[in-house]
Amino acid sequence: MAKHAGVSVTTVSHVLNETPHTRVKEETVDRVRAAAEELGYRPNRLARGLRTHASEMIGLVAEEIAATPHAGRIILGAQKRADADGLALAIINSDLQREPTVPPRSVHAFLDRQVDGIVYATVYHDEVVVPPALQGIPAVLIGARDRDERLPSVLPDERTGAADVVGMLVEYGHRSIAFIDSAEDIPATRGRVRGYRDGMEAVGFSPDARIVAGTPDAAGGYRAAAQLLDQHDPPTALFCFDDRMAMGAYRAAAERGLRIPEDVSVVGFDDQDPLPTSMHPTLTTVALPHYEMGEWAVATLTARIRAGSPGDEPAMSCLLPCPVVVRESVAAPARR
Repeated sequence: MAKHAGVSVTTVSHVLNETPHTRVKEETVDRVRAAAEELGYRPNRLARGLRTHASEMIGLVAEEIAATPHAGRIILGAQKRADADGLALAIINSDLQREPTVPPRSVHAFLDRQVDGIVYATVYHDEVVVPPALQGIPAVLIGARDRDERLPSVLPDERTGAADVVGMLVEYGHRSIAFIDSAEDIPATRGRVRGYRDGMEAVGFSPDARIVAGTPDAAGGYRAAAQLLDQHDPPTALFCFDDRMAMGAYRAAAERGLRIPEDVSVVGFDDQDPLPTSMHPTLTTVALPHYEMGEWAVATLTARIRAGSPGDEPAMSCLLPCPVVVRESVAAPARR
């Protein structure tokens, strides 16, 4: 290939292996890469890894998240960033566990393959306990914080997202806003109900009288919405824990001859495709930044890898915004 490109073997090696601290003209770099492309040549990354002690591969350990509707968005965001950083991304889906401990077996599966860093994604925990093996390699958490505050983490700011929903409904003129909560004790439940309370208290409304909990599905949303809409003075807006509960609220409203949004506005949470856009009217909801969390985690991991150590600086925790996606299910109340 050196002959094909009209350069030395050393120059070809420097260009294709991206050897640092070498000076090769841009024109020569382009010629070498064009020759490699024409000849179908790929550098031997295994050999390069033996020289540099880097595999150029990172691992993503996913705690049940691979079975959730949003998993693809996290993986896409992580994959895009890994590609941009010249890294390969491998994925392991760990067993379902409610214990707040990063599974050591999954970590060791990646360490045995000499990955350069690990991202761990969880869906159930505020904090997790990190095994000692993960503390000796660059690592980042998605969806939870490190209890020992050693690893950086990224989480959705669901509390602010929920407060923003209340603020939006108040701007539309709503004064009677109910929250259909989840009966499951998970971080999302706590964050969203706190945000609802924040929003209500910010405008001087009492939140507690309008909170009803149910199972986080269409049936639970239906039962909670029915209870609220059958009150003597029913709310003019129903803010639901998730989009599936909002689907149940639609049914409860329809059975009572109420039109959405003319008689009652409905808001969900998650923006779980294709639910919001397939409902009639289309559902106003809150989007979770799964794609952005995947990108942020890999970008942060890459920085730690290139720093040459897991990092001794204090672990940072990043909250990414959850934007309100306004569609057709919200309008000014007919009665004020």
